[in-house]
Amino acid sequence: MGCAALGLLGVISRPSRDCDVLHPRVPEAIRRAAQEFAAECRRAGEVLADDWLNDGPSSLVDDLPAGWGDRLQTAYQGEAVTLRTLGRLDLLRSKLFALCDRAIDLPDCLALRPSKTELEELLPWPEARDANPDWPAHVRATIVDLGRRLGHGV
Repeated sequence: MGCAALGLLGVISRPSRDCDVLHPRVPEAIRRAAQEFAAECRRAGEVLADDWLNDGPSSLVDDLPAGWGDRLQTAYQGEAVTLRTLGRLDLLRSKLFALCDRAIDLPDCLALRPSKTELEELLPWPEARDANPDWPAHVRATIVDLGRRLGHGV
């Protein structure tokens, strides 16, 4: 989650397959327009899935710490649209959880370059996201590994 946001922020340069929308939910008319746009792109020889505008991860807003909406940052400002993304710490939270859960977000976590202090501050949040008794130890080991890769020596 968040590849499009990281691209817009200049943190990464690889393309994203979709654009995650957390809030508000994508209205049906916009969802249909996005699907029509994707179909037009495919007719032009470009690859874009019908669900490229994706509000599937919107449940994350129920799990983020209170005030997440007040911490949003502008990722793109145009004449007709403003795109905002999670603030740095909330974006890190989501990426750290994804790293622990899916083990595919390591490049994004490395690109975000969290400090040792940020990793220590954020550790309790992903630890509390799963009821599996082995989960907290897995999260700690994953974040320690990330810290080592970043040169934090934790």
